[in-house]
Amino acid sequence: MATPSLQDGIDRAGSPMKLLWRPGAEPWTPEVVEREYAGWRQEQTAWHEGVALLNLSHHMYDMWIEGPDATRVLADHGVNNFARFAIGQAKQYVPVTRDGHIVTDGILAREAENRYLLSGIPAAQHWVQYHAEKGGYDVGFVTDPSSAFRPGGADPKLFRYQIQGPLAVDLVERAFGGPMPETKFFHSSPVVLDGRPLRALRHGMAGQAGFEFIGPWEHAGHVHEKFLTVGEPLGLIQVGALAYTTPSVESGWIPSPVPAVYTDPELLEYRRHLPLFGIEGKRPLNGSFFSEDIEDYYVSPYELGYGKMISFSHDFVGRDALEKARDEVRRTKVTLVLDPADVRTVIGDGQDPGFVLSYARHRVETAAGLVGVTMQSASIDPVGAVLAQTLIDAEYAVPGTEVRVVWGEHPGPGTDPEADLGFPCIRATVRPSPFNEHARTLYRRDR
Repeated sequence: MATPSLQDGIDRAGSPMKLLWRPGAEPWTPEVVEREYAGWRQEQTAWHEGVALLNLSHHMYDMWIEGPDATRVLADHGVNNFARFAIGQAKQYVPVTRDGHIVTDGILAREAENRYLLSGIPAAQHWVQYHAEKGGYDVGFVTDPSSAFRPGGADPKLFRYQIQGPLAVDLVERAFGGPMPETKFFHSSPVVLDGRPLRALRHGMAGQAGFEFIGPWEHAGHVHEKFLTVGEPLGLIQVGALAYTTPSVESGWIPSPVPAVYTDPELLEYRRHLPLFGIEGKRPLNGSFFSEDIEDYYVSPYELGYGKMISFSHDFVGRDALEKARDEVRRTKVTLVLDPADVRTVIGDGQDPGFVLSYARHRVETAAGLVGVTMQSASIDPVGAVLAQTLIDAEYAVPGTEVRVVWGEHPGPGTDPEADLGFPCIRATVRPSPFNEHARTLYRRDR
């Protein structure tokens, strides 16, 4: 029996929205890692005030792209500037469709002249490999799925450990016996820990200092134990799956936007190529914002704040559409600070709601009606509020603007998208994105 494709799923359901809409869907959290170690509040506080250890080894999909045409296929299908992409550097890779809508993003690291590693949720990897094979590019692929989908429970090829927080530099110097090589933001340097070769990627989350250490899995246990041992006097705290999902809300990154691949007739063959049981067919949509048209969930790189990454110095799929759209961006990315009293009333039934995490698309309204949609909401204990990364009409993006978030689960197809379902509202205030001032103003200055 043939494996069902994404297009098979759409045809059987009757539409992309009938396939994807799942009211009350549980929010995604990283696989394998414990949900909490010290408790989500303490874990969030660690990267704000102390030092935290995060294990990124299991939940990302890795794809190595190697061959004479590696750079060409990536440049042909991504908006990024490849003329200035050094070996050892990483970039947020942004592929778009011919209409200029994002497929999704991923982290692309250049490991050699003709070898790259693309990591993240697999929608970008699917896009690049399909077009490389269809276009006859001279390039090969090696993939390593996330641990939830790796056959036979095998170990990952790589480990990834992040050390984050104000004391991160102190911990790293204790572990390595000295400072890291001077490294620009989102660049990596080769380092050695107790005779074991690693790469140190200068990274940060929610504006805090830190590094991501990457190396072969055979060294994972030793490196992890080393960090725990030298970090103990500094109060090192391991971060679990719940807290791990929240830094993006402060740092302004919107994870997993809807891949804009469900409607274009020219992508029919692509949808027939994609498996139904993949990210494109199984990442659910839910919330109070519902539309029968999946295209109402598509987003552009400009809306996500990726405009500076777009390089018109080369031809790429979607270039013409993005050139036309750059002066007509309707929505802006902002952070909404949800009113704590309303959160307690609406989500917590009058009590502290505890940990809040939602990837639901909730309606954002004013007296004028619908003005935006939330993309991810989460409790940020050091801030004392629930924050929501939101795309909002530009005229309402001014910091201090008061809006309300409609909190509820629209039942989906069969019910009028504009029906009054009696959902409660939470007052909210518009703030910049990234919310964290350091992340917004300083920590990328030496890229």
